Amino acid sequence: MTPLKITTRDALTGPVLEIIGELDYTNATELPDLLTTIPLQPGQRLVLDLAGLEFCDSSGISALIAARNLAHAAQADIALAAVPAHTLRVLRIVGLDQIFALHPDSEAATQP
Repeated sequence: MTPLKITTRDALTGPVLEIIGELDYTNATELPDLLTTIPLQPGQRLVLDLAGLEFCDSSGISALIAARNLAHAAQADIALAAVPAHTLRVLRIVGLDQIFALHPDSEAATQP
C-alpha cells in the first residue's frame, strides 16, 4: 500500500495538484479537504495530475467528483492529466470521461 501524497504548484491557468499513490477509502477525503484551502478564481482551471496514481477505488472516484463540484462552485474548470489506463477505463465505463476534460499530461492541461 502506497500512502497518498498530493503536491501543489501554480500554472498560468490555475493550480495543479499532483496526486501520487493510492486514492482510496482510507484517504480519499484528503483531496477535497485540501481543495478547500486552495483559492480558485473564476475562469481558472484546476488540473489534477494523476501520472503517479497507483490505485483509485470508488471513494477515490467520489473524491474526483467532489473536486469537480468544488471547482465548478468557484466558477472554475477542472481537467485530469495523465490518467492511468486502469483509472481511465473506470471513468469511461461510468461515463465520467464525458464530464472531465482529459489530457495526456499536465503540460497539455495547463495550456491557455
